[in-house]
Amino acid sequence: MIKKIVFFIAIIFSLNLFAQTENTTEQRLNAWFTDAKLGIFIHWGYYGVNGITESWSMYHKRISHTDYLKQGQKFTASNYNPDQWLDLFERVGAKYVVLTTKHHDGVALWNTKYSNLSIVKHAWARKDVLTPFVEAVRKKNMKLGLYYSLCDWSHPDYQPVTFQRRDVRKLYPQKGQQKMTPWERFTAFNFNQLEELSQFKPDLWWFDGDWEHKPEEWKSKEIKEKLLFWNPQTVVNSRLNQYGDYKTPEQGVPVVRPEGAWEFCMTMNDNWGYFPTDNNYKPIAQIIRTFVEVIGSGGNLLLNVGPKPDGTIPQEQVLRLEALGNWISKHKTAVFDTQAGLPYGHFFGPTLLSKDKTKIYLCLFDNPKNYILLKGIQNKVKSIKVLGAEQELSFERNGGAAWNNIPGILRISVPADQSLDPYVTVLEVHLEGELSLYRGHGNAVELNM
Repeated sequence: MIKKIVFFIAIIFSLNLFAQTENTTEQRLNAWFTDAKLGIFIHWGYYGVNGITESWSMYHKRISHTDYLKQGQKFTASNYNPDQWLDLFERVGAKYVVLTTKHHDGVALWNTKYSNLSIVKHAWARKDVLTPFVEAVRKKNMKLGLYYSLCDWSHPDYQPVTFQRRDVRKLYPQKGQQKMTPWERFTAFNFNQLEELSQFKPDLWWFDGDWEHKPEEWKSKEIKEKLLFWNPQTVVNSRLNQYGDYKTPEQGVPVVRPEGAWEFCMTMNDNWGYFPTDNNYKPIAQIIRTFVEVIGSGGNLLLNVGPKPDGTIPQEQVLRLEALGNWISKHKTAVFDTQAGLPYGHFFGPTLLSKDKTKIYLCLFDNPKNYILLKGIQNKVKSIKVLGAEQELSFERNGGAAWNNIPGILRISVPADQSLDPYVTVLEVHLEGELSLYRGHGNAVELNM
């Protein structure tokens, strides 16, 4: 009998511990991440010298490992000014930044003592570029994200690797590790580098490359425990192989709204790093509309920039960031202090909802004709205006059966041409009381008034 009691107590304790862990995850996300809306992703590394694909150009054997690493001889960081970067990101309205501290190629941006393959020891630049970046981020009171690749295709003990590597052992000191297996040495290396990076107290760990091994091989659980030990408030992306806090769809905007916290990462052209021959830049309108779609579905947009080897950001990217920033500044009421908008079917376009649920923001991608429709709103409407233009719009309700709780359709007049935004026009619908939605399937009205 006593054994049974102990057994049930253990189960209850385990369930309670699980619930506490889940609550902690939610609390960590809600502390800042779920309200951030916009982050800047920075892919900066050797690959920008030749203008080739980061790391993957080796994987697909478009360049040898030796020639890939030779790019370091021209990675100068000579015009690198992280304060200027952060001034730009702040103007755009970004709340966090994520820098690639080490991609799959193994090149570290900081002065790691566990590898000689770093900007400090191996590149022409001969300097730590991570520390001043972190300092610039902290000056702006923005959240710091550090990208770290779990796989390291230059490490002599890492497998699988699709290309030949020469003389890589001299790049990775391994004194006192001779009795360890190759994989034990590699996982110890990962833990050591992560501990080095933990000195910066990142608010976000952005992992990548987890698909190449199982979580128990990466020791994902142990990594997560270490990260939270170093900083109990940190947030971890989904690519720690089953131990992340939020989802990270990439390059293709989700058609169905993801459940829980999520972030969409996207390039401005077709490449993450600096790629001077890639001029296939997304139009400003597409970037702004993507941002609106993402935040309207409750996610964050992590928009990428790829600085040049000298540390300057290409003008084509600056132009798009500034345009996005101007749009956000004009519509900041709808962007910040809002949450995911209405479910599908109430409005033909993205929407956002104020935190107190008394205002709906309707996002118009195209110039409307005749009138604008909003369906299923039970509340009375106080006013409707064009955000940023402050034009008040007339409206009326058509159809429905109020005595049967069927609200009908809210028909809104079309804004004046001068009130329309060239990219996305936003209407603010101010409700009486907290939003009440009609979500019925419709039915026969059996009693008319």
